[in-house]
Amino acid sequence: MSAPLADRIRPQSLDDIVGQKHLLGKNKPLRRIIESGTIPNLIFYGPSGVGKTTLANYIARITNREFKKLNGTTASTADIKEVFASTETLLGINGVVLYLDEIQYLNKKQQQTLLEYIENGKITLIASTTENPYFYVYNAILSRSTVFEFKSVEPVEIEKAVLRGIDFLAQEQNIEIEIDDESVTHIATACGGDVRKAMNAVELSVLASPERDGKKVVQYSTVEELTQKSAVRYDRDGDEHYDIVSAYQKSMRGSDPDAALHYLARLLESGDLPSACRRLMVCAAEDVGLAYPQILPIVHSCVEIAMKVGLPEAQIPLADAVILVATAPKSNSGVNAIYAAAADIRAGRGGPIPRQLQNMHYDGEDNQNKGQFYIYPHDYPNHWTYQQYLPDSLANAKYYEYGDNKNEQAFKAYWDKIKKI
Repeated sequence: MSAPLADRIRPQSLDDIVGQKHLLGKNKPLRRIIESGTIPNLIFYGPSGVGKTTLANYIARITNREFKKLNGTTASTADIKEVFASTETLLGINGVVLYLDEIQYLNKKQQQTLLEYIENGKITLIASTTENPYFYVYNAILSRSTVFEFKSVEPVEIEKAVLRGIDFLAQEQNIEIEIDDESVTHIATACGGDVRKAMNAVELSVLASPERDGKKVVQYSTVEELTQKSAVRYDRDGDEHYDIVSAYQKSMRGSDPDAALHYLARLLESGDLPSACRRLMVCAAEDVGLAYPQILPIVHSCVEIAMKVGLPEAQIPLADAVILVATAPKSNSGVNAIYAAAADIRAGRGGPIPRQLQNMHYDGEDNQNKGQFYIYPHDYPNHWTYQQYLPDSLANAKYYEYGDNKNEQAFKAYWDKIKKI
């Protein structure tokens, strides 16, 4: 089975790489580093299909180093050690470039092993991640690496890659290939900034086009049909990402299960499982909260199942959880309460902890009023009695207001009765 077109058509120079002009343009920082020939450990951060693997491969080639590739989702500690062992072979005599895709999936022990090997200089690490490395990569690795952010490639740049791909296939197959400008533009636009996806669409479109008299004519209808799914792609780190996750949570908050499922599907079709899970758990706590507190372990369980089974099956437990959150009664009393308490802290309103709440074990001889004076609530009827818990300066502060849902009103009625007695 031949390699995908995106692998067969690897650029031969930095100028052949489409997009990333903010990194690889003339006199840009990453280009200057590469041209210097002294390559530090690098972390490439950005969406898939924008040239991270291509550039790593190019760097290994021009520095005459052995290129090894691992994926963080499947790599083991033994795999990392095997890469290090290759530095002792003839092929690795000039050093090894280890390209580690999705580094955020390595556990702490694996990253520590990796750290040990990159510090001696025989392995140059080029890691990639689609998640923000400052949140997902251990600090010890980050501190020894330089992070560069890759961005989705603009359609005008991808058009160049599409035309280059057509020319490459024509030479490879020794056949004339004809494609109109509208089809080229459609492929470049529908791939959502993913060059690899565009190359796949080019190759499929050529394969699906019949040959007549030593010539293939790629029809727009063929291109349109083969690129439909690509249109769901979005830039995880751009405005559209934040618009989608915002609409996702607001639809659940607004109790619209159909809209919530729509945005869940858009997230999952783009492969953004972490954002779908994260916002779902936040919404369960923030927007359902105390109106149905049992929802938190239920949603957490659904998220755990989704992360374990992965896509596409992950969509099933997540759909169940999203529908549950969207249709559950709502209360934001909890989030309002903690925001109000935090506002007092940030404003400097606080004061000493009341004596009766302190962890007192010793009174000095100069203390004329010895004793902690804590009142143990369980010694009283209904396991409650009054005492001051807040600092004196905030003695009358009110942060939590009971929500108007059945659950919180039941608790309110209970405590109104107890405290009145």
